[in-house]
Amino acid sequence: MSPSSHDDARLARVALGWLVEPGNQALWTRVAEHGPARVLEGLLAGDHLDRLRRAAGARLGADDPRQLAEAALERTRRLGARVVIPEDDEWPHQLDQLIGICDLHDKADPVDRDAAPPLCLWARGPLRLDEALDRSVAVVGARAASEYGAQLAQRIGYGLAERDWAVVSGGAYGVDARAHRGALAAGGVTVVVLACGVDRAYPASHTNLFERVAEDGLLVSEWPPGAEPFRHRFLIRNRVIAAASRGTVVVEASARSGSLQTLRRAGQLNRCRMVVPGPVTSAMSVGCHEQLRSPEPTTLVTGVAHILEAVGKMGIDLAPVPRGPEHPRDRLAPTEQRLLEALLIRKPLSSDEVATRAGVPAQDAWRLLPSLAYRGFAQRRAHGFIIGDGRDR
Repeated sequence: MSPSSHDDARLARVALGWLVEPGNQALWTRVAEHGPARVLEGLLAGDHLDRLRRAAGARLGADDPRQLAEAALERTRRLGARVVIPEDDEWPHQLDQLIGICDLHDKADPVDRDAAPPLCLWARGPLRLDEALDRSVAVVGARAASEYGAQLAQRIGYGLAERDWAVVSGGAYGVDARAHRGALAAGGVTVVVLACGVDRAYPASHTNLFERVAEDGLLVSEWPPGAEPFRHRFLIRNRVIAAASRGTVVVEASARSGSLQTLRRAGQLNRCRMVVPGPVTSAMSVGCHEQLRSPEPTTLVTGVAHILEAVGKMGIDLAPVPRGPEHPRDRLAPTEQRLLEALLIRKPLSSDEVATRAGVPAQDAWRLLPSLAYRGFAQRRAHGFIIGDGRDR
């Protein structure tokens, strides 16, 4: 593609993205078949694209989409951001899989029906979009997170970044923000996928957080600078979080949490679905626990090791088997342990008496008790053996 046609495609995609809200399956399909410039020309010329014209609604006759796109691109340049399109080298092609989860049923919910890949993405930050998302995990959850959930989200974000995995989330209060902060604290990469323009901080109190992300990570959006965070845009945005990452972790979620929609999208895309358990008395963990009870394959994770085992390389990124503290006695052979159990604290017992109490052959007691005494597990007395000082029975 020549530079001029590349620029034309970028302009057309921005214009189409203004005319029709992101995710529209009909628009994405036509653009894939005919190219963005031809589709834009057809819409503006009044071609018989009834479904698309209805989706564009009042915007189609309100302003010149090309002029608005040029203004948006200029504003993007002044902001130090960029528009990434599928024709660019840094486009994350895992997002293209979204076309496979569009629900084409006539009565489908609009959010489920229109889950198509983005036409373009605004990116603000120094990193390439494809490289930042290549090894990434989405960490999402409750806005009203408990202290348990907030601490765990930050610990997960830190641990993933420490192991060179990017943390993707939505920048909201609670779990999202703490996961982002954890990744930044580890000096790693984090990506905020917004439901508004990359020049806006929503919530406003996260302005400093988003500025830090823009310096070291990426702010990403399907909407141009200045776009407002309307409610429906968060649901549209969630599909990008799920598709961009190798798996989604829900740290805390109430029964109707929006993070569960991101988890559902992950499952539809054959990404790993993971949830962190919480107290059964906590309303903030009800959604997580119900996912574990659902027929959908869902992995219980309690930390970074479990997450990497789920999304990492098979047979390599394995979580260690949890073990309790090891005592010196754990290294003893089974017969030696039985002999120790048979010893008393104050009353010495002969080797034969110990063998009888332990139910082992006398020869084993004769052979092993001196060795146990030598190693400090038992003590030799004039009339036999007792438990060694300071040893756990």
